[in-house]
Amino acid sequence: MSNKNVGIKDVAQAAGVSVTTVSHVLNEVAYARVSPETKERVRAAAAQLGYGPNRLAQALRTRRTGMLGLLSEDIATTPHAGRIILGADEAARQRGYNLMIINTSASASLESRTADVGALLERRVDGILYATMYHRTVDLPANLGGVPSVLVDSVSTSGTIPAVVPDEEGGARTAVAALLEAGHTRIGFLNNTDDVPATHLRLRGFRAALDGAGLDGGAAWVESGPSEVQGGYEAAIRLLIRRGAPTALFCYNDRMAMGAYRAAAELGIRIPDELSIVGFDDQQLIAANLHPALTTVALPHYEMGAWAAGQLIDAIEGTATLEDAARQPTLLECPLVVRDSVAAPKA
Repeated sequence: MSNKNVGIKDVAQAAGVSVTTVSHVLNEVAYARVSPETKERVRAAAAQLGYGPNRLAQALRTRRTGMLGLLSEDIATTPHAGRIILGADEAARQRGYNLMIINTSASASLESRTADVGALLERRVDGILYATMYHRTVDLPANLGGVPSVLVDSVSTSGTIPAVVPDEEGGARTAVAALLEAGHTRIGFLNNTDDVPATHLRLRGFRAALDGAGLDGGAAWVESGPSEVQGGYEAAIRLLIRRGAPTALFCYNDRMAMGAYRAAAELGIRIPDELSIVGFDDQQLIAANLHPALTTVALPHYEMGAWAAGQLIDAIEGTATLEDAARQPTLLECPLVVRDSVAAPKA
């Protein structure tokens, strides 16, 4: 906690530097030429003395409040995607900023979301992160451009605001590569029926991975259904009862993979001995607790939140511009999480 009786002169004396140097270090002045060793000495002295910069004075001088707004579509109530908030919050705190969160809904009207942005602007946030529950295209409130803004897990119809999204296609390639490396050539895909970017990009990655292995991705087995357990179950049944059925399944998400487990159990097919399965999303309550535990591809929720907060703060502090980043969404890797649901096919 800050000690109100300690001033910047006391910190300067304790660190053996000038008051100007202390000011530059504690206010993170970008152009200041201060060695890393001196910065560490100043921060250590400030911490030991309990000195904290006066936020009100800083705000008056820099015209910044040190607050970032986070408008979240449902993610505050979605455990796995809530890591977006954690990533953004930790990245912001490392730079001396705090988050102010407003939770809205994907079904909220544009008028309602405009009012939410207005509420953040009234509280003089320095910038806004707009995060959605899943990767999709959104119509944005016009007042979102009132301060620097970054989209998280979504892209805008206008394409004027920087966005960070998962590399859905790359993640699908990674999933299929794991099955190919295990020796599978008869691979099916349980896809989603919703018209969202992930549906199309994961299908594209699935086909491209097969094509790259010398297989005909265009002729590969694909069955679609709602991206829930029942949808995965019904799609898996349709594939697994075919003559020459696939020996491996790539599933649009972990919920559909759970449905595929149920289908395999009903048909007397053992996982992974007779059927390998890879999911997508790495929803911990599902993937780690299926039996056998599900190999899946993780969505980079934490990393997207952290990247977006860092990009936003760079723009606020004038060390980067958002125009270049707005031209094309930034893609973050979706890594494979290896568990126990993949094995070599039977001869």
